[in-house]
Amino acid sequence: MSQTTAYYQPGAPETGRPGYFYVNTYDLKSRPRWEMEPLTLHEAVPGHHLQIAIAQELQDLPLFRRKNWITSYGEGWALYAESLGEEMGFYTSPYSKFGQLTYEMWRAIRLVVDVGMHFKDWTRDAAIEFMMQNSGKTGHDVTVEIDRYIVWPGQALAYKIGELKIKELRRLAEKELKDKFNVRSFHDEVLTHGPMPLDVLEAHIKSWISKEKRPLKS
Repeated sequence: MSQTTAYYQPGAPETGRPGYFYVNTYDLKSRPRWEMEPLTLHEAVPGHHLQIAIAQELQDLPLFRRKNWITSYGEGWALYAESLGEEMGFYTSPYSKFGQLTYEMWRAIRLVVDVGMHFKDWTRDAAIEFMMQNSGKTGHDVTVEIDRYIVWPGQALAYKIGELKIKELRRLAEKELKDKFNVRSFHDEVLTHGPMPLDVLEAHIKSWISKEKRPLKS
């Protein structure tokens, strides 16, 4: 009842336990189907399942580097994964595109309520009212989300900051590498070095760009 719309539970390669993508089925009528495409991209593939499974397989890294969780990096990737939907061939109908746009609006609104409650002394009721007036989410979902932001200050900000940084680094790589830019290689560089703070990720990507720009030795 009080759980969020969905979440991902990592597997355990050592024991063969798979990862699980959990969807909250409490009060199904309050859960619009248009949310399922961006939600699945966020929680499963290419979102958290892909991201965490890759990190678990990086045997050259120490255990804490493989299992560490940095919200701006981890959730930033998952938000970025939602935006990859059209490139991947999803969001092909107005209905599913509305789902993506609804999620984009939700991400924007929760930046406001996060700051409102933890910096401007908004009440819980004021935050709920603001989200109800400006989002397509149902009343039950809004209440659960607001309670989540109350006990986790800055979480919503961390999500968006991470997404914006990854998108910024992709634009930089596209600009610098031009025809040499390969989106798969860029994603490999983001995901195959373990979770890291955003400043470390930025330094790493800039170093990778410099290496990619070097002419091939004959």
